[in-house]
Amino acid sequence: MPKNSERFITAFNRIDKAMDTELNNSRGIGFSKSVRILTKYNAVVRRYKDELLEFAELRNAIVHNRIDTGVVIAEPHDSIVEQIEQIEREITSPQLVIPSFEKKVQRFDLKDSLSNLLDAIHEKGYSKFPVYNGNEFAGLITESGITKWLAKHKDTTIRETTIEEIMPYQKDNNHQIISKDTSIYQAVEIFKEKIGEGNRIDALLITGNGEKDDQLLGIITAWDIMGIK
Repeated sequence: MPKNSERFITAFNRIDKAMDTELNNSRGIGFSKSVRILTKYNAVVRRYKDELLEFAELRNAIVHNRIDTGVVIAEPHDSIVEQIEQIEREITSPQLVIPSFEKKVQRFDLKDSLSNLLDAIHEKGYSKFPVYNGNEFAGLITESGITKWLAKHKDTTIRETTIEEIMPYQKDNNHQIISKDTSIYQAVEIFKEKIGEGNRIDALLITGNGEKDDQLLGIITAWDIMGIK
C-alpha cells in the first residue's frame, strides 16, 4: 500500500504536468509560478490557488528534507492527501457544463402566443425561455419581461399577444452563451462577475461551440449553481 508521501507526490506531479501542458510545456517555470500564471485563465486553478501554493511548500519539504532516498521526515496527513488527490482530479478532468446541465430546453418562436408561454410556465414551473426567429436566436424571455409588459397592457387580450410584442420589455443582456466545454467553476464565475459588474444575468445558455445560433444543449440558472461556491 503506497505511503501518504508517495500518494501526495504522485498527485502533485500530475497537477504539475497538467499545468505544464496548459502552458504549452513551458519548462523551467516552476510549480508556484505556473499556479500564479494560470490563476488568470483557469477557473479550477484560481479556485484552489492558496492550497496549491501550500502544496508546493509541502512537496519541497518532502522531497528535499529526506533522511535518505527512501525515508521522509514526516508523512502528510490523510486529509491533505485526499485533498490534493481531489484537486488533481478536478484539474486534470474538470467537470464540464455538459453533461452536467444537459437537458432538452423548451424554446419559443417570436410568433408564438404569450398564452402558450404562460401555459408552459404553469405546467412545468419554468420561468426562462429561449426565443427564436425561425432558427435565429432572438433572446431570453423571463418573468420580468412578461410582468413589465402586463403592467402596461393589463387590458389587452393575452391570447392575441405574441411573444414578439413582449421582447421590447425584456432586458437584452440578461443571458450569456457558453460552449459545452465550459467548466462548472467557469460558469459559476460568470454569474459572480456579472453581479460584480452590476449586470446580474438570468441564465447561461449552452451550445456546442458557444455561438448563439448553434444547437441549444442546456440552460443554467442562478438557482442551479447555488450549491457550488
